[in-house]
Amino acid sequence: MTSRPRLKTEGSFLPGLAAVALFVVMALVFVTSQWGQPAGFGEGSITASIGYAMFDLVGQASHESEPFLVVFEIIDLVLVAALVAAVMLGTRDEDSPFRQLSQRVKRRVATDGGRVLGRSEDEAETEDEH
Repeated sequence: MTSRPRLKTEGSFLPGLAAVALFVVMALVFVTSQWGQPAGFGEGSITASIGYAMFDLVGQASHESEPFLVVFEIIDLVLVAALVAAVMLGTRDEDSPFRQLSQRVKRRVATDGGRVLGRSEDEAETEDEH
């Protein structure tokens, strides 16, 4: 049977007070800060500007952009490819030679009682006694 959760009152209230104080400081900073007027993107297409920046055609873009956008996208593609490769390597197919090998090892361990290959039965028995 489950019971209702209870408030833990023993111990120190110092971490809770520190969290409340931090919240108050951050709320004061947020409320009292001055926000500038939103600028927007103005005339022209932002999508076309990103495309021009990818191929380093900055002179044709209607908006300013960073010249290292191509490098960022290449790194992005390499990381996605590495993630997909890791997932593909992590999955096992039914007819995979690694899966067949692991099944044979499991059967061998189950039939010989878990003894290590290459040891005699006398060595295994003396190790079991210790």
